[in-house]
Amino acid sequence: MRWQTSRRSTNVEDRRGMGAGGGMKIGGVGLLVLMLLAWLGGADPLELLTQVSQSPASGPAAQGGPPPAGDAQSDFVQAVLGDTEDVWTQLFAQSNRRYAQPTLVLFTDAVDSTCGLSSAASGPFYCPPDQKVYIDLGFFRQLEDRFAAPGDFAQAYVIAHEVGHHVQNLLGTSERVHSMRSRASQEQANALSVRQELQADCFAGVWGHHANQQRKLLEEGDVEEGLNAAAAIGDDRMQREARGRVSPESFTHGTSEQRVRWFKRGLDQGSMQQCDTFGSS
Repeated sequence: MRWQTSRRSTNVEDRRGMGAGGGMKIGGVGLLVLMLLAWLGGADPLELLTQVSQSPASGPAAQGGPPPAGDAQSDFVQAVLGDTEDVWTQLFAQSNRRYAQPTLVLFTDAVDSTCGLSSAASGPFYCPPDQKVYIDLGFFRQLEDRFAAPGDFAQAYVIAHEVGHHVQNLLGTSERVHSMRSRASQEQANALSVRQELQADCFAGVWGHHANQQRKLLEEGDVEEGLNAAAAIGDDRMQREARGRVSPESFTHGTSEQRVRWFKRGLDQGSMQQCDTFGSS
């Protein structure tokens, strides 16, 4: 992936090493204890992670500064985020819209946001109220070591997916889905979440399409890296690895096949209109 020549975004906030503000900080041991207690009590540990990530914040989130110069990981993040800014600014302008750039927050272990306290174990996430993407860069190591999905474009896909949620927020999709989920059964709410996640995958592909078309971003093997990452974090694969069984009614992100298909559709078509996961069967 030829990211070295990409424009660096200035919308990156570095909170690494700052903890989670005034809230509870859940590290590896504490998280394992919580998950064990949940399992012994008959609860779903994955549901516990969701509850932790959505719990109300105990106070205002700490504010970080810009990443230090010479940090290779944050430099990569700034380059990818800058590239998404350029692509989405152009695409929004084509439909007479203004693209409001999100902020990307780097953190370690746990972080406070307007959406509440979140542990790194929950993975990268986007918080609609504060329009920020949150990433513990340790997830990239997990992506390579645990999920066997190495490569810089695999990492870029993760960032672009979360930016895809920001695009949904600007378009009003996130608010509509939230409203529908509040009136739906749990199974129906999960199905809506799947469609929202798959659209973010497709939007990530739309970014990749235009970035490559305009700046020749992709090198040989990059597409395979991205598709491999999408497949690695499908609900079916992750549940099978964690539990030894699959519960489709509890899916919230989509199967490996679905995630690959929608990401590839965005990469191939480069059109937001081709990302209507809600109108697709």
